[in-house]
Amino acid sequence: MNALWSEAIVKVSHRLAMHVQVDHVRLHNATPMVTFTFDDLPKSAATVGADLLEAHDARGTFYVSGGLVGIDTPEWPTGDANDVLALHRRGHEIGCHTFSHQRACDLDEASLGAEIARNRDYFRSLDRSIAIKTFAYPFGYGSYPRKQQLRSEFLTCRSIVPGVNSGEVDPQFLRAMPLIDRQTTRDQIDRTFDEALGTNGWLIFYGHDVAERPSLYGCTPDLMAYALDAAMRRNIPILTMAEAFQCARP
Repeated sequence: MNALWSEAIVKVSHRLAMHVQVDHVRLHNATPMVTFTFDDLPKSAATVGADLLEAHDARGTFYVSGGLVGIDTPEWPTGDANDVLALHRRGHEIGCHTFSHQRACDLDEASLGAEIARNRDYFRSLDRSIAIKTFAYPFGYGSYPRKQQLRSEFLTCRSIVPGVNSGEVDPQFLRAMPLIDRQTTRDQIDRTFDEALGTNGWLIFYGHDVAERPSLYGCTPDLMAYALDAAMRRNIPILTMAEAFQCARP
């Protein structure tokens, strides 16, 4: 019963985070934008995914939990510290995903602060020039009580609630679309890009591994290449999360 009650509270907190804004920011980007993000540092994202981005003269944002670096999962081999360094030195953005990949809604203020501090310390131990400016909610679960705290730590927080960001947005709960083979078709990719064109919006993709036989949460290189080509065909710039938000600020 306690577990059921706890999950009910989590769902309410997530819905409040989705609908109740801490900040009201109007985007002022001159053109539509797209950002490709990857969670949890699958080895294939740090290699195949990064290579595909660079082949299009673009960079992405990789949300990393320092405590899980180098620890393989049943879904994929995980990148190691050298992969984090390589991504950073090749111009990709490293973002925060808490240190131990705990849901923000399960953490109080002190615990979330400690998770963020441990993640920053981990990245500084690799290279002091790694600056963590953006956050993604682990497992996609937002937290209304933690939004004010996250606002003081990061430029943006990315959710996995679908949508294109345009007009007035909540920077602590930006919407994103899955770049996941089991959830996304090429037609859906085209429609989403067309929506971004029609609204002068900021389209954010999220995914995990990039493999010929992806996990339930990943995509094939072909699907990712299609999305990158779709941006190129429409002359939509591909920016990291931090770059895009800076371009969109008043």
